[in-house]
Amino acid sequence: MPNTKSAKRALRKSQKRNLHNRAQRSSLRTIIKKFQKAAADGSDAEATDSAFQLATKRIDQAAAKGLIHKNKAARTKSRLSKQYSRKPAASGGE
Repeated sequence: MPNTKSAKRALRKSQKRNLHNRAQRSSLRTIIKKFQKAAADGSDAEATDSAFQLATKRIDQAAAKGLIHKNKAARTKSRLSKQYSRKPAASGGE
């Protein structure tokens, strides 16, 4: 429990930021999952393309704002691009 006036303000600010960051992180995860689902389905290439572009854009934005670490962003984008490039090749070969 905060004792001073400034500590009380800091706590309010921290709680507010925590809620905002949690919502943003949840949104980012949802976008990533939508891409993964689109890539797994493999039926609509255009939907997969747009989902991949949106996911990479949002990952970059999250890293720029400090929501996630830049190395985590790079790792996630690498894994998504691997998934993205693998799927069209697999469906084209069948």
